[in-house]
Amino acid sequence: MSETVHAPISIPVPVDPNADRPVGPALLKGWRRKCPACGEASLFDGYLAVHHECPNCSEALHHQRADDGPAWATLVVTGHLLAPLMLLMWDLWQPSPIVMASTLSVFLVAVSLFLLPRFKGAFIGLQWSRRMHGFGAEADAPTHQ
Repeated sequence: MSETVHAPISIPVPVDPNADRPVGPALLKGWRRKCPACGEASLFDGYLAVHHECPNCSEALHHQRADDGPAWATLVVTGHLLAPLMLLMWDLWQPSPIVMASTLSVFLVAVSLFLLPRFKGAFIGLQWSRRMHGFGAEADAPTHQ
């Protein structure tokens, strides 16, 4: 006898609009570049373009206003990594300036490309958890009776 395997049925669960949204899990989901609400679907449609809504849970994501925050955080972190690395590299090997500049430039670009989408996801997760920029509009909307 062959067994038939049935796909699980997805039943939408009503979400309390006033439910607590903890910051830590939202930041972690954003850092992983996942939807801050469900943590399943990809937050981005490409490298930095954010989906208008989550493909999995339909959470509206178009409210996000990450703007220059992720770029600023990326610059701060890479600068704090690059300065000690530059001093250590010079102290240990004393390479020629062109070798040092080209090596550290490649390192800087690689680290920046790695960090930028993660910081953007974390900023979006923070905004979602604190109901900023319209992420909590459904909870704040007046109810007409």
